[in-house]
Amino acid sequence: MTSPSEHGTGPAGRAEPEPEPEPRVLCDARALTDAPPVPGGVLWKLAESGRQLDANVVRLAPGAGVAPHREPDLDVLLFVVAGSGVLGAGTGGEPRQLTEGAAVWLPHGSTRSLTAGPDGLAYLTVHRRRPGMRIRPREEAS
Repeated sequence: MTSPSEHGTGPAGRAEPEPEPEPRVLCDARALTDAPPVPGGVLWKLAESGRQLDANVVRLAPGAGVAPHREPDLDVLLFVVAGSGVLGAGTGGEPRQLTEGAAVWLPHGSTRSLTAGPDGLAYLTVHRRRPGMRIRPREEAS
């Protein structure tokens, strides 16, 4: 026979509180980027249930890039973990050099692109978890 606490209820059938979430180390971004090079792609992503954030460690191969695009809904924090590259910012903004340790804020609504330097570029992105899919007029989508 099972006790009431095994079913999430305490004495007299009262619900027991949820356990408090525990902080924990999820990955070592330095170790991920020190691993033998791969052509590029997502090396790690935050996948914990119940999270409010999305995060990824991404590697771009030397010379590879992310085409100019605009993110209408989310601010993004980008942190360069390894390598170097160029941030193309805004529609007429000057390209900005990125090196290891650079922290970049990409505000929602801004246009941006990335190009990896000669040793590639590895970076962490963090942003609020994306809202559900929605249909937008063509001129808003980019």
